[in-house]
Amino acid sequence: MAAIARKPGRKSFPAWRWVILLLAAVYFLIPLYGAFQFTGVSAFGQVITTDGFGSSLWLSVRLALVTTAITLVLMVPTTIYVHLRLPKVRRVMESVTILPIVIPPIVLIIGLLQIAPPALAGTPYMLALEYVVLAMPFAYRSIDAGLRSMDLKTLTEASNSLGAGWLATLRRVVLPNLTTALLSATVLTVALVLGEYAMASLDLTTTFPVWIVTNDQTSAPVSVAASLLSLFVTWLVLMVIVVIGTRQSRRKGGGEVALFSVLPTSQTMSET
Repeated sequence: MAAIARKPGRKSFPAWRWVILLLAAVYFLIPLYGAFQFTGVSAFGQVITTDGFGSSLWLSVRLALVTTAITLVLMVPTTIYVHLRLPKVRRVMESVTILPIVIPPIVLIIGLLQIAPPALAGTPYMLALEYVVLAMPFAYRSIDAGLRSMDLKTLTEASNSLGAGWLATLRRVVLPNLTTALLSATVLTVALVLGEYAMASLDLTTTFPVWIVTNDQTSAPVSVAASLLSLFVTWLVLMVIVVIGTRQSRRKGGGEVALFSVLPTSQTMSET
């Protein structure tokens, strides 16, 4: 008898990949298990009732939302413009956006305090501007990778030739094809904000990571439980973002956008 043909689209998963996944799971789960054994179940209940838990966590979530919004509003049009109009400046952009990783946090804070609007100085939302600078390397590279994966110039020229303006092209053609890249930038930005400690501490703002370190002076098990809870909350937020982005991508056909959708209604009806 002839061998049964393997169904198309199904690929075997090599054994070495399972070994790598198993080693990675052991590497990450054993420390978490040890921390959970150290804290116990009762410590998680004490975390929620400890002073400052709710306010610091809610502040970190607000900062994550504000930072993500500002970062995407700034980086998406800038990166698209560089790809379309200034392709020779891409190397310069890559060098500039890597600077926040090299420059010490104390220098960034002092520089931002010098140019910060008076209305934001001394407020927690001043920290959001600092986080925007920190998130710039990750957001730019995610968006840049998404733009490189498509023929941006051809898509925009075809869309404009079909009667769509720049805003319609950006909203109906470019952004739907950048769903995965925008999702990656959002995940990286949210993870950075929810786990950042140095700049918040230097800025004298009690975010959730700062509250965990401050609370460590009173109760070590409660502090470790708060760290685990912070990790779980971060994972939950990231999973929600991934699920929402995946559903939107599938609803739009995986990012493939028909250029005829940007045609004006009257022109479409006349050609029909």
